[in-house]
Amino acid sequence: MTRRSISIGPPARNQRGAVLYVALIILILLALIGVIGMQVSGMQERMSANYLAGNLAFQRSEGEARSAECALEDMVNRTETAGCDAIDSADVDMICDNGFDPGDWAEDQSLATSPKVNARLIGPCISGNSDLDMGRPLNEDPNPIYQVTVYSTNDDDNPTAAAAIDTIFRP
Repeated sequence: MTRRSISIGPPARNQRGAVLYVALIILILLALIGVIGMQVSGMQERMSANYLAGNLAFQRSEGEARSAECALEDMVNRTETAGCDAIDSADVDMICDNGFDPGDWAEDQSLATSPKVNARLIGPCISGNSDLDMGRPLNEDPNPIYQVTVYSTNDDDNPTAAAAIDTIFRP
């Protein structure tokens, strides 16, 4: 009985080097996937840093606005609250119809001028106590209303983001 070997597929000499090409193509694909993954993670890191900077700027603006509102309340009530920044009545704009636009005001600020607060009395314009009332005192309103606009950045030393807040406050 003679034994014969049966070979399945083409002869071995036709398959030489095919594994090398397939392995190189797979390595190239894995390298491309790695590079794309690094780019995506770098972009996400930058996006999260920008979100953090914007959020810090907003929180600082909110804190400055609350401090200015506390100072206005102290000024109106002639009291002194611990933790409030002092505000002088000369710092409050008493002309309510001066054409003030919070958006334009915030655009005129720069990262170097942070924080900046603009407070103005708008109660007389709302309640009709403007100078058109023929001789009535300018501020008869027992509950004055103020517009407080604040511009602030995320950091004093190296600002990268800014936020502006415009509030209406009634002490």
